Amino acid sequence: MSKFGVLVMGPAGAGKTTFCSALIQHLRLIKRSCFYVNLDPAAEDFAYEPDLDIKELISLEDVMEDGLGPNGGLIACFEYLLENLDFLTEAIDPISEEYLIIIDMPGQIELYTHIPVVPTLVKHLTRSLGVNLCATYLLESTFVVDRAKYFAGTLSAMSAMILLEVPHVNILSKMDLVKGSVPRRELKRFIDPDTSLLDDDPNESQAALKSAQDRSKDPSSAESVMAGGSFKRLNRAVAQLIDDFSMVSYLQLDVQNEESLGGILSYIDDMIQYHEAQEPREPADEVEYDYGDDDMG
Repeated sequence: MSKFGVLVMGPAGAGKTTFCSALIQHLRLIKRSCFYVNLDPAAEDFAYEPDLDIKELISLEDVMEDGLGPNGGLIACFEYLLENLDFLTEAIDPISEEYLIIIDMPGQIELYTHIPVVPTLVKHLTRSLGVNLCATYLLESTFVVDRAKYFAGTLSAMSAMILLEVPHVNILSKMDLVKGSVPRRELKRFIDPDTSLLDDDPNESQAALKSAQDRSKDPSSAESVMAGGSFKRLNRAVAQLIDDFSMVSYLQLDVQNEESLGGILSYIDDMIQYHEAQEPREPADEVEYDYGDDDMG
């Protein structure tokens, strides 16, 4: 029996839980079933109560009592989860192919880059439980105002794509926050990350630009650092790396817009081949009429 799921990732404050709630509401409107899993041991407020919550197994407060900080505590929670994968297996294994499993993840980057916690979790879901899984990575659209943040967030998204090795949808979230301040034509430039975005960055000073373009200068020199040239050269190197891989592009999300949510869901369904696995519905039985002898020719 096939299973279908979406892993919702992104930095803290990107709107992951808000997206999950909006997606659940949209699925209910179109009469589709879903199973909501919260894997953030620090999350507390939900518009829809999770069907499975990691806090039933372990919470961040539990591990922080042992002297760990928030980031170390999250890592400890996930390591404990990996030691008790039956917690996930027993809940997800009976789920039928009609359901979309929505998995809400914490935002700490350490879980995706420093240790193989999330890749191990993904392998369990896809290989052991047979979940056709798609990952979504949310990046707050306000990052387009600060292009250094935008490229740093894009690098994180690309890192997750490479590490997890599952179909991936990258999303610029909270579009309602920038629609009034950033022109639509300008927003379209951020759909496909490109180094040209750094060429006309309004936040860069002329001194930093000049310093960055002067290849003869040592980027670690005090003059280069103080002028901002070192930072700009680092941003350009990150942007060029992203451009060389050419893996990341974004969809725009406004959770208040049902059409926007429907478009995102359509991409997710295509990635996990949801509709191909659904049983075709039988047409209504034909109504039989008794015409009687008078109607016979």
